[in-house]
Amino acid sequence: MRVLVAIPALNEATVIADVLASLSVAHPLRDVVVIDDGSRDNTARIARAAGAHVLSHAINLGVGAAMGTAFKYAVLNGYDAVIQFDGDGQHRAEQISELIAAAEHSDIVIGSRFANGGSFKSSATRRNVQRFIAWVTSAFARTRLTDATSGFRIAGPRALQVFAEHYPVEWLGDTVESIVLATRQGLSVSEIPVVMNERAGGVPSQSVFRATLYTGRILFILGLATIRSVPPQIKALKLREQEAGA
Repeated sequence: MRVLVAIPALNEATVIADVLASLSVAHPLRDVVVIDDGSRDNTARIARAAGAHVLSHAINLGVGAAMGTAFKYAVLNGYDAVIQFDGDGQHRAEQISELIAAAEHSDIVIGSRFANGGSFKSSATRRNVQRFIAWVTSAFARTRLTDATSGFRIAGPRALQVFAEHYPVEWLGDTVESIVLATRQGLSVSEIPVVMNERAGGVPSQSVFRATLYTGRILFILGLATIRSVPPQIKALKLREQEAGA
């Protein structure tokens, strides 16, 4: 497969060069695109100088919109699969090959921090929220998931065609609603265990109040996913697949 690595980035000038340097060891930068999502610093310039392709949004639209741009770019440029990779140094480039190998057997493969007893450091409150979201998403998707909000994942050929036509842009929709959207189209979703670094910047919210708001938004997104009608472009795509298989 021709695999594109897509990096949504917002004001990551302090770390993006290091991220791309580590990534270049495992994947050629000619097959890497940085989606500069309205950064106000030198993220785009640094990424371009490092050898990656860069697509820029005029304003900050969110990770979902950034990945939507990446999926369209992938289809237009003949790629078969897209790996989402964080620009903050959390994901490990050497595990890209494991995602690609697993994609031979599943349409979407998620790199899970918690599969097989993974021990990613997280506060008790945050971990309980993550467990609850994984449990609810698993019920919607009818498959067991341990890390539904992980942003380290690969969308294979069939998933790429679906996501290039329609990808959720609501906050966190890129991780959670996209799973529901994919499974509603009959696509398979699986996980592999991965090890992630601590974030290079930022402080995760850990208060009970913020965790409750976070959970509420996820439940709202899942509710939307169940009542949202399937976009006509995706219906047409599924019909073409059925006709091709007849």
